[in-house]
Amino acid sequence: MKYSSLIAASLMALALSACSGAGPAGPPGPTGNTGNTGNTGSTGTTGATGDTGSAGTTGNTGATGNAGNTGNTGATGATGATGDTGNTGAPGGTPPR
Repeated sequence: MKYSSLIAASLMALALSACSGAGPAGPPGPTGNTGNTGNTGSTGTTGATGDTGSAGTTGNTGATGNAGNTGNTGATGATGATGDTGNTGAPGGTPPR
């Protein structure tokens, strides 16, 4: 009984080899795997510099400044002119005796 499976296998192979006609086509195989993602594209070039902005509006008028310091005292004036000569005195009276 040891060799009975060997003999059965040999007979099976012989029987299968006698069928040489092509059978019907098998079912389609499963869909293949999705491919890998492509590489990232290169960075785009830098855009052009924007135009210069318009000039700003004029600022408000500044506050009035503080009052200046008091000026120095003026120099002493020149001496006045000499006055006119006085009137002649009245004649003296007679001296008592």
